Amino acid sequence: MIYCTKCGNGLADGSRFCPNCGNSIGAVAPPPPPPVGPPNFPPPAAPSYYSQPQPLKYEIQGDNLQVARIYLKAGQEVFAEAGKMLYKFPAVQWETRMSGNTIGEKIWGALKRKVMGESLFLTYFRASSTDSEVGFAGSYPGRIQAFDLVAGQSVLVQRDSFIVAQDTVQLNIAFTKKLGAGFFGGEGFVLEKLTGPGTAFIHAGGDFVHFELRAGEMLQVDTGCIVAFDESVNYDIQMVGGIKTAIFGGEGLFLATLTGPGRVIVQSMTLAKLRREIAPSGGGRSGGDEHSPLGALGGIFSSED
Repeated sequence: MIYCTKCGNGLADGSRFCPNCGNSIGAVAPPPPPPVGPPNFPPPAAPSYYSQPQPLKYEIQGDNLQVARIYLKAGQEVFAEAGKMLYKFPAVQWETRMSGNTIGEKIWGALKRKVMGESLFLTYFRASSTDSEVGFAGSYPGRIQAFDLVAGQSVLVQRDSFIVAQDTVQLNIAFTKKLGAGFFGGEGFVLEKLTGPGTAFIHAGGDFVHFELRAGEMLQVDTGCIVAFDESVNYDIQMVGGIKTAIFGGEGLFLATLTGPGRVIVQSMTLAKLRREIAPSGGGRSGGDEHSPLGALGGIFSSED
């Protein structure tokens, strides 16, 4: 089975165009064998179709600062955010490069990653001739979440959370659809979009709470505490109860609202809250803390990381 890289639609053998989006498929040829050679292997040309990737074998270990141990088979490749690797075996070749086939694609991809809070470059890891292992972790106490995505399936995650993914996964930028959610939703206008097929890993703070929302079911979340949600989930913000609750309730003026159907993951600790507790502004909690009246009012003009 092959799939269109533009929309993820399944294609019949011999298809020249995607019936769903009209993408030109071209002649379907078997994928080339994995390159064997020096570490500076050239990036493969991006085809207009792809096959279902070989399942990625991995294990997530640890508690307060988890590690994703990825066991690569010969020829398997993953790409990661710069600086997230902990270790690798010698059989794993690595190379840092910009994604894209043309100069324009490389520059545009780098600009999008900068907006998403990621580094300009991505690091690619490939097992050369034998099975091997490489490990990744986040930069502060928290947990790692793996998404096993099928072709065309997408998940939206908070910016600056991406760690590593199979080379068949598409990492892209996503904008919130509503102006209010963009200004007051804690994540700003920008989210990251991960599209399958393949396995992708993200990192966020504290512990995770998982929800499976039914159609029409709503969840209200402290702004900035949303880790990830399915593309089918509607994301918006709403003002909390009354003025007194908004100013003195200690939770800020707005709550993020997520309406099913779909999966939602919430984190118990944001990086902004961690920074605030470690080094409170002005020598006390009131300096920018959302638990104070002034901090609540100031939340209008600032957002969580």
